[in-house]
Amino acid sequence: MADKILVLGSSGQIGTDLVDSLREAYGNDNVIASDLKAPSAERLAQGPFEQLDALDDKKVFEVIKKHGINQVYHLVAMLSATAEKMPLRGWDLNMRSLFNFLELAREGHISKMYWPSSIAAFGPNTPVEATPQYTVMDPGTVYGISKLAGELWCDYYHKKYGCDLRGLRYPGLISWKTEPGGGTTDYAVDIFHKAAKGEDYHCFLSENRRLPMMYMPDAIKATIGIMEAPAEQVKIRTSYNVGAFSFTPRELSALIEKEVPGFQTFYDAVDSRDAIAAGWPQSIDDQRAKQDWGWQPDFSLEAMVKDMLANLKA
Repeated sequence: MADKILVLGSSGQIGTDLVDSLREAYGNDNVIASDLKAPSAERLAQGPFEQLDALDDKKVFEVIKKHGINQVYHLVAMLSATAEKMPLRGWDLNMRSLFNFLELAREGHISKMYWPSSIAAFGPNTPVEATPQYTVMDPGTVYGISKLAGELWCDYYHKKYGCDLRGLRYPGLISWKTEPGGGTTDYAVDIFHKAAKGEDYHCFLSENRRLPMMYMPDAIKATIGIMEAPAEQVKIRTSYNVGAFSFTPRELSALIEKEVPGFQTFYDAVDSRDAIAAGWPQSIDDQRAKQDWGWQPDFSLEAMVKDMLANLKA
């Protein structure tokens, strides 16, 4: 009997692509998309959808039972820049929604859950080059604090109750399918939208702010990859480092300019997100993910730039 999969936050940057990939692999009827907001008519026509508040534990339980869910991809979160504007709401959403599903796993209602962390869980005292799997973690944002806390709770529920919980520390993610959603790395999405429209870009990060990034097809590959790995290969139950490439806004802009002659980026819009990014890694050591369950990215930086622009122009 095929697994029944619930994707929480299915309308977000990751969820949009993840639902499509999971339905391709497992069949439309076996993947239930859910989100707080109502779906588009197009999304509703593609397969089952539940409008769901991840904080509503009673409704969550009803949906799990109604569809016989045994796998959950928990993508609900308030991102870094947005959570800084409303810290208590950010903490409440990020943590209480996680606990609702940790308890369902502990009680045996779901057999496997994916919950993502982020490079935001690191901090200003973390080594910035080839940031190790195990290192100093002292996040300075609500989002980062909630991600570090969530990593530790997932590890606790695995060790204490035997729950099968899996996660990745995402770098900045780049996708052409969804608009930017309030994250500090979202400049690397917005810049492509402006270039594809023939507009210049005003960047909110400083020109030499180097950050680790990943193209969405690789993020989806890593996400499904860790969930499909045999349990004995998943040796880290906090979250695995995963990486692909690193660049600065200036370097990215130069690559886009090669594809879009005349395109320019200006740095007159630098704001508080630059200070957030200053406390994050510049590159990631993901040897443990490669060694334990075979992680390997497909896209180089140059290939990502060409593919992003081709899709946006199309």
